[in-house]
Amino acid sequence: MERLKKSGIVGELSAEFLGTMILILFGCGVVAQVVAGGALTDPAGGLGNHDSIAWAWGLGVTLGVYVAARLSGAHLNPAVTLSLAAFKGFPWQKVAPYSLAQLAGAFVAALLVRWNYTEALAKADPGHTIKTQFVFSTLPANGNPALPVHEWGAFRDQVIGTAILVLLIFAVTDLLNTPPGSNLGPFIVGLIVVAIGMAFGTNAGYAINPARDLGPRLASFLTGYGGAWRDQYGNFYFWVPIVGPLVGGPLGAFVYKIFISRFLPTAEPEPEGTIPLPPEK
Repeated sequence: MERLKKSGIVGELSAEFLGTMILILFGCGVVAQVVAGGALTDPAGGLGNHDSIAWAWGLGVTLGVYVAARLSGAHLNPAVTLSLAAFKGFPWQKVAPYSLAQLAGAFVAALLVRWNYTEALAKADPGHTIKTQFVFSTLPANGNPALPVHEWGAFRDQVIGTAILVLLIFAVTDLLNTPPGSNLGPFIVGLIVVAIGMAFGTNAGYAINPARDLGPRLASFLTGYGGAWRDQYGNFYFWVPIVGPLVGGPLGAFVYKIFISRFLPTAEPEPEGTIPLPPEK
């Protein structure tokens, strides 16, 4: 505990950086394997599918939370950090530093994925185009022009998806509710991300995290993806997975507060001079 106190904000930011880095290593890594590596198998698509992507993202969240939770609480997402500040008393002065640490972790992880999959990406997509851009960042309809989802449809999707994410995170971490026991909280949070990916992955690729999208998008832009800021229609799209989650996160927290947390019983202090009684059977 003494070491934890001494670590202060430096330790917290270090945890957010590394936890988010772990998340993105598994998340972008699995998409690179499925999209770039899978394009080179015979027949194509032999290295995974949408379900393997959803599971790896969820497991990446779980592992990232286990890495960072002791020091920082393992937000790993600026939308979560903002929501905790707005509704759970997290210090507002830490919101920007936490978000920057998360962004930096996502950026470094994406650079590692880009480097590690250099050959596969170059072979599958020599021009580094929209075909493999979504290895790193999201696109409306996952880059499919046959599905007519544009910026505002994707924005709606990101608001809804992030609201669900934060609502459920608040539910499973609320000690006054029924939180998971035996240190299973990170695993349950990972399952939440898997479920969102399987149910809400079509319209915008379920970024639900500004750092998850912006960090890898910047990394891809700096390593040859000149169209990283635009979608398959040529429109500027990068703002959607930033603004949408920042709106949806606090919305989900607000919904949880209005419908659940304000009705939960709170522990009442024992009157002075009395011996606490055991709970009634």
